[in-house]
Amino acid sequence: MTGREVTRRGLLTGVGSVVVATGLNACGAGNDPVPGPVSTSAGTPAGSASTPAASPALDEAALRKKIARMLIVGFRGAQVAANDWIMRAISEQGLGGVILFDRDQQSGGRRNINSPRQVTALIRTLTEAAPAKLIVSVDQEGGKVARLGPSNGFPATRSQAEIGALNSPAVTRGWAEGMAQTLVRIGVNLNFAPVVDLAVNPTNPAVALLDRGFSADPDVVVARATETIDAYRRSGVRTSIKHFPGLGSATGNTDFEAVDVTGTWTRTEIEPFQKLIRAGTVDTVMVTHFLNKQLDRDRPVSLSRAVVTDLLRGELGWDGVVVTDDMQAVAITSRYDPDEAIQYALQAGVDQLVLCNQAVYDTAVVEKTVDKVLSMVKTRQIATAQIDRSVARIDTLWPPR
Repeated sequence: MTGREVTRRGLLTGVGSVVVATGLNACGAGNDPVPGPVSTSAGTPAGSASTPAASPALDEAALRKKIARMLIVGFRGAQVAANDWIMRAISEQGLGGVILFDRDQQSGGRRNINSPRQVTALIRTLTEAAPAKLIVSVDQEGGKVARLGPSNGFPATRSQAEIGALNSPAVTRGWAEGMAQTLVRIGVNLNFAPVVDLAVNPTNPAVALLDRGFSADPDVVVARATETIDAYRRSGVRTSIKHFPGLGSATGNTDFEAVDVTGTWTRTEIEPFQKLIRAGTVDTVMVTHFLNKQLDRDRPVSLSRAVVTDLLRGELGWDGVVVTDDMQAVAITSRYDPDEAIQYALQAGVDQLVLCNQAVYDTAVVEKTVDKVLSMVKTRQIATAQIDRSVARIDTLWPPR
């Protein structure tokens, strides 16, 4: 299929019957549009009728903690002390989650993971400081994208491409169970995996060249992803299918450049997401940062209401947690300043913002982001009801203590 612009009705024509919005989601709630001024798929401002009314009595302290609950943030250090900024963000500001890395992007040195014993102690320190259930996340896809591996004392793992090529339910379950148990032992409760992008471009630097895709065949991807997610769920670890609405045809990597898939993306790339959502398999959906003018002529899909609210929530019927890819990725920072990007992402309808603190490192990132979102609420760009819905979705997966 060419990069011709398609209608949202037509998006699902090639991937099966149109999904009924109710009854096919994880949380079972309705799909009310997110209020607030946004851009349509044509990039024009929405009418003033969607502007939420100001709250007559805003509890700023409580609202700040709710906003912080919506953030997943990276930090440096294999050990942390009580007065470190990340510990204060957790214990005082109510930070919702952290993301761990083996390597620091800027220095090239070790970051959070040196050994099983060390990272277990690190996670325990972080979680004991949290007043609510702390989300501890990692990218443990297997193969080349595995933060836990032989270099830091963990077992080697096969890649998703290897698992897809074997195409064996038993092998997939054993592979996923092994990684899930590794995460449980150290205290991780969210894995940003599996990748359900179709590996349709063999030279894709973000998927195929890193062996991250199960297959170019949607049926293989759905089968292997289903078995993988089931293994994690049985172990008590949540997952995130990525990268909505399908990164497999891309010719670039959004971490390091702006990527436009308008001429390569096809409707088939939505199929794994659609089928997994319809089956009730999904915990969270990660939305990526590429530009796809078939879906939104102006904004990257992670900042697009046409994609997040209209397509993912509306047509595919997903009312669970929507999480962004790293908001500090070059695909975003090359076009938007941080405040602007956060505003557009929330207005698009996302629930969780990931700030890896890799491309840049900002020890005040939590406070700055909370300040920005609070200002958006005060100026009626975001309704408190939207914040409450997002926190409720998060708390459904990670109930507060």
